[in-house]
Amino acid sequence: MRERTLIVGLALPRDNRIEQSMDELERLVDTAGGEVIGRIVQVASKINPSTYVGKGKVAEIQEMAAAMEIELVVINHELSGSQIRNLEEATEVKILDRTGLILDIFASRARTGESILQVQLAQAEYMLPRLVGYRNYLSRTGGGIGTRGPGEQKLETDRRHIRRQIDAIKGQLEKRTRNREVKGRQRKANATPVVSMVGYTNAGKSTLMNEILGSAGGATDKLVYADDRLFATLDTSHRRIETEGRQPFVLSDTVGFVKDIPIHLIEAFQSTLDELHEADLILFVLDASTNDLELQKEAMREVLDRLDVHDAPILEVYNKMDMVSDQLFLVDPPKNDIERIFISALKSEDIARLLEKIEELLTQDQVRRQILLPYARSDLLGNLLGMGVLLERRDEEDGIYLDLRIRKEDLARLEKLELIADEHL
Repeated sequence: MRERTLIVGLALPRDNRIEQSMDELERLVDTAGGEVIGRIVQVASKINPSTYVGKGKVAEIQEMAAAMEIELVVINHELSGSQIRNLEEATEVKILDRTGLILDIFASRARTGESILQVQLAQAEYMLPRLVGYRNYLSRTGGGIGTRGPGEQKLETDRRHIRRQIDAIKGQLEKRTRNREVKGRQRKANATPVVSMVGYTNAGKSTLMNEILGSAGGATDKLVYADDRLFATLDTSHRRIETEGRQPFVLSDTVGFVKDIPIHLIEAFQSTLDELHEADLILFVLDASTNDLELQKEAMREVLDRLDVHDAPILEVYNKMDMVSDQLFLVDPPKNDIERIFISALKSEDIARLLEKIEELLTQDQVRRQILLPYARSDLLGNLLGMGVLLERRDEEDGIYLDLRIRKEDLARLEKLELIADEHL
């Protein structure tokens, strides 16, 4: 049975997106298994350090909770342990903050060993500063939203135990990180560029990956899980994309984000997200059909700034264009000269256009060369293929003809091999 939930927000000065933020909070509650019965928004100049909202709103929350049989109140902000304690004592109803809600959703979504460990770490680091003065909040055992997942603690939990837990989890994650780094070095050694998708949760990243796989003739067992819900998957997926005559690349799909994503989650998923630093291209996937498009952009830029990701070129991918009725934003000039493309992941012609754009961006630092490799020097074939993309090969009478796209940085290496290499061989 879905928990009857009241959501509460605070509109501070210059906060002109409170309604969009509250709408998103309602979707988060729905994702967690609750049912939003009502909402309260207080306009205030500052946060009440004791109860987040003012005394009058606390009384209003208590009255609404009693009249509407509310089982859970979710605050649209991260609270301290004492604020949660004070609100629960004043309203006599369970209180959960936005961070706790998102962590609860992540706990219910975690499936693989690594994502479970990452959620455990985020929950433990969230709990640690909330032990002082409010141990009851961390020892809930009654079930429902806010009590799930590997981070649930008993009453006797103390700071030392949680710190030991954090150290143990970090140790296990470091081993997995080293394994990932080895695979990353192998991809670099094979001259395979990496294209990483980042985006708002439910922007259609997993669907997009599956459609790209399908267009490249990928096996059905390589498809990733996709669903129309927030945080449908937490695990980074890697798939090699190969189409005839095109630059092959590894496509990775990272966890989705929301506005005000908890810092604990960013830190816990740091090892996974650090892969973005190795990306040759970042696909910034956005839901073009939403009313919160600017909110999505702002949230994703905050995440990339936190991760200090600035080097890789970015392609903004406006997905779900088949659901857009008002397309006036299409005429807005792109900011900061960032490339952008407008597609529907469900249209094959749009996927083809996207692959063409990816190809263009990945090969902008490459040049095309035709090479005649004498049979006596065929031992160099592996070296040549490692420099770039093979577009064509023909075994001729006087040697092996290769049509290659070569990285500019490898032109000097090619010249040292003293082969016949020309743009029009």
